[in-house]
Amino acid sequence: MKAKQIKGVLFDLDGTLADTAPDMVTALNMTLQVNGYEPVPFAQLRASASHGSIAMIKTAIPKVKDDEIPALQQSLFDHYQQVNGDNCKLFSGLENFLQRLTELAIPYGVITNKPARFTRPLLNRLGLTPQMPAIVSGDTTLHSKPHTAPMFLGAQQLKVSPKHILYLGDAERDLIAAKAAGMISGLAAWGYISDQDNPNAWPADLSFVSGEQLVEFFSKLG
Repeated sequence: MKAKQIKGVLFDLDGTLADTAPDMVTALNMTLQVNGYEPVPFAQLRASASHGSIAMIKTAIPKVKDDEIPALQQSLFDHYQQVNGDNCKLFSGLENFLQRLTELAIPYGVITNKPARFTRPLLNRLGLTPQMPAIVSGDTTLHSKPHTAPMFLGAQQLKVSPKHILYLGDAERDLIAAKAAGMISGLAAWGYISDQDNPNAWPADLSFVSGEQLVEFFSKLG
């Protein structure tokens, strides 16, 4: 796979573009405390941050009852809205990678399962919204990843054919969605991958261990 084939880049958000786990875990522990549960250490929750609110709740409270989840989820959303972006930053090397994409006139954006009410405020705080022609959240289309609907919408917004788009994600569903949409699937190996995951079995065309490696991959272009 050659970098010159890539005319656009799309990112998953949580665990790929931005390290959102500190804020998400903070919000979850706030939720646990107000609902009578003990807080859970960050290390225990980090890997679940890429899989959404319900996965985080179930990780923190393994014996949680199904009928308790909706109220806990709403509480988590309320607390996350308070702290969204407070301790979030781009992963190492990605600021330089975005700058490199800008230099090469390669458009980029985000396709995430995160609800829009959290996605855009976070990207605003990171100062990325004006640079992104494509921003697709989990509730932008009728279906979220691994469905192809958000992938095709992201490609349309980017104005690049899917076959020329590198989609970077840190979860199996990201790579499944990218492949199903005809995109180049890239594993963000720096992301929220747990010991129980088997990323070697995921359908990745490319794999990157860091943002610095991405910069190097694109270094011979332009």
